[in-house]
Amino acid sequence: MGVDEVKLKVVESCIVTPSEETPRHALWLSSLDVTMSNTGYTPTAYCYRPESGVHDDDFFDVPRVKAAMAKALVAFYPLAGRLGMDGNGRLEIDCAGQGALFVVARSDLTVDLSNFEPSQELRNLLVPPAEDYPGLLCAIQVAFFKSGGVILGTALHHSAIDAVSAFHFFQTWSAFCRDGDNAAAVLGLPCHDRTLLRARSPPILDPSELPSSGLPVVRKVFDFSKDQVTAVKRACGGGVSTFCALSAHVWQCVCAARRLPADATTLLTFLANIRSRLSPPLPGAYFGNGIITMGSSCEVREITSEAVASVAERIKGVIRRMDDELVRSAIDYLELDIGNSPPPPQAPGLGGIPGTGLSVVSWLGMGMCDADFGWGKPLGMTSMRAGEGRAGYVYLLDNDGDGGGGVRVLVFLEAAFLDDFQRLLCADFL
Repeated sequence: MGVDEVKLKVVESCIVTPSEETPRHALWLSSLDVTMSNTGYTPTAYCYRPESGVHDDDFFDVPRVKAAMAKALVAFYPLAGRLGMDGNGRLEIDCAGQGALFVVARSDLTVDLSNFEPSQELRNLLVPPAEDYPGLLCAIQVAFFKSGGVILGTALHHSAIDAVSAFHFFQTWSAFCRDGDNAAAVLGLPCHDRTLLRARSPPILDPSELPSSGLPVVRKVFDFSKDQVTAVKRACGGGVSTFCALSAHVWQCVCAARRLPADATTLLTFLANIRSRLSPPLPGAYFGNGIITMGSSCEVREITSEAVASVAERIKGVIRRMDDELVRSAIDYLELDIGNSPPPPQAPGLGGIPGTGLSVVSWLGMGMCDADFGWGKPLGMTSMRAGEGRAGYVYLLDNDGDGGGGVRVLVFLEAAFLDDFQRLLCADFL
C-alpha cells in the first residue's frame, strides 16, 4: 500500500453509545491499569476483503456494524466511559455511557490488502485520532477502498484494557454483527471487578522483582510459516512454546547483530498474562489489564554462545517462576510506585529500552483474527505501532494467511544492524 497515493475522506464521525442503560459509577483501576496508562492508545488494524457473492453495497454495512457496537458496549461499558482522576489524583474510569468514537472514511483508490505493512503514515490515516477527545477510551474507524477492501482501524486506551480483553471485545462485537443478539452470549460476559487485583495491605515485596542507542530505527516484518515455526521449536527441544522458541531465536540474533560487548548485560522483557497464575485464578473473562512485565538478564556472551535451546529454557524458566506470590508482589510494588501525580491520560506510547535490551509483545493464541463481522475473517491484523523511533521492540502475531500456524514477527531495530539481523534470523529457518 503506497502511502503517497492513499487519500481518505471522512464521511461520518459520531459517538456510539451503549444500546441500553449501563451502570454509572467510578471504576477503580488497579496498579497494573495505572502503570499501563503510560503507554496510551494501542493502535491496530484489521484488513477485510469481500468474499465472492457478497454485493459491494452490503459489505461492512455501516448501520449494522454501528448497531452491533452499541450492543457490545452494554457488556463492555467501561470502554464507553472516560478516563479521569479521583479526588486523590489517581486514575479512574468515569462510567456514564458517554460513548466511543466511530469514524467512516472512503477512498477512490485500489489497495493491495495482502501486502499490508504498518507505517507511521498509514497509522495517521487509518487509526482514528483518539487523542483529540479528552479521556476517550475507544475509537474505531472503518475505511472503505475502491478495490472493495475495508480496513478497520482501532485505538483502545491501555488503562482500560489489555490484548486479551481487547480481543474479547472485538470477538463479541463481531458476533453481534454476524449472528444477532444471542450470538455473543457464547463468549461469556466480561468481569469488571478490578479489586481482584488490589494490592495487599501492607504490601509485601519480593526483592527480586525490583529490578538507547539514539540511532535511526527501522521496522521490518518477517513471516515464519508453520513449518518454519516447527523447525525453530524443534531446535529448542521438546516442550517449548512458540513464544519461547521465537523469542530465544530473535534474542540471539539481535545480540549478535548489534555486536554487543561479550561482558555487557542484556535483558529480555515481555508482558506475561497473569490470569491463570493467581490462586484462585482470575475469571477467564476478566476485563482490564491482567499482565505484568517479566524478564531475564545475563551477559551477552551467554546468549550468543549458548544453543538456542538453552536460551529458550531461560525464558521458560522465568515463566515457570510466575506464581501467585510473585504476581501479588509485583502488584504491591506497582501500587507503592504510584505517586500522587500519575501519568496524564494522553501520555506517549512505548518507552525506551537500553541498547542492549529486547522487549517482546506476544499476541499469539489470542484469537486476534476471529473478528468476523459477517463478511468473513480478516485477511490479517497487525499492531500499528510503527515509526515510533524505539529500537528493541518485537511483536509476535498469529499469521493465518498461510493456512494457519504461521507467525508474523514485527521487529523495530536500529537501521545500522538490520542487514546483519536479517541474515542471522533467516540463516537456518527462513
